[in-house]
Amino acid sequence: MAQEKIEKYEKRNRQLMKAIKAVHNIVENNDLEKQRQSQNNIGNLLIANKEVKYESLHVSEIECEWVRPVQRHQNKQIILYCHGGGYFTGSLKYARSITSKMAVATGMAVLSFDYGLAPEQPYPQAIEDARKIWDYLLLRGYGSKNIIVAGDSAGGNLALVLLLRLKAAGCFMPKALVLISPWADLTLSGKSHETKAEVDPVLDKKYMESAIKFYASGEDLSTPDISPLFGEFEGFPPTYIQVGSNEILFHDAIFLQKEMQKANVAVKLEIFKGMWHVFQMSPFKKAIEAVDKIGDFIFDICNL
Repeated sequence: MAQEKIEKYEKRNRQLMKAIKAVHNIVENNDLEKQRQSQNNIGNLLIANKEVKYESLHVSEIECEWVRPVQRHQNKQIILYCHGGGYFTGSLKYARSITSKMAVATGMAVLSFDYGLAPEQPYPQAIEDARKIWDYLLLRGYGSKNIIVAGDSAGGNLALVLLLRLKAAGCFMPKALVLISPWADLTLSGKSHETKAEVDPVLDKKYMESAIKFYASGEDLSTPDISPLFGEFEGFPPTYIQVGSNEILFHDAIFLQKEMQKANVAVKLEIFKGMWHVFQMSPFKKAIEAVDKIGDFIFDICNL
């Protein structure tokens, strides 16, 4: 019976990944504006959550959004969320499928923002925008220890670089860091880029190379400002990383955990068997459970 259950689960998982791949094939488009709009449309379709409300605002020229749980439990702590998309796609609207779940799971307000996208606004625009949002929160009276920084994929990269820059400037660090399938290494050194290439339904070599070309053409990809995996993590806050076993960024997460452990960071890595890149966006039970675990991590940290 046990073997039968395993085979049934694996069959269902293959079907899910096939469906996910089909959706991404529809979204991908040589016209960047059409691709970005398609992502926003999918983001709207994935949102069916009456437990949150949205509030738009601008910080300088940056479009932002508060995602607030209707039943808010935390008034002091908030989450600053950096969306993914390879630094050339993605938006706060596309990220709502995660930020909404996160707001409900934590009882906290989540602030997401539309940083400048490449190729129109390549490196280091996104990082400069993230710093503006961080400074805005401090000016609004939030202490660094009241802020949890989070991000997925390229947004995980951005979250890491933001903290590296804060550290370099001698600033106080946030309360915690949450990373979902972080793209920590733009040199693409991880073997999972090859070993997971056939099973990853979301990312592929062509997409990654396009992202690098758009975002960091001509730059030294090994600098921690672009590939934070090679940064110095001493003094980083408690960190929680989630990654799927079936994604090409699998080793980015593995290597990042190891580097943080070397720097004595309280880091936890959770691997979700059979899952793909940022599966937490999907509207099914496993995704909700994963975000609930993020909520558990944040709750534990905030109550230390």
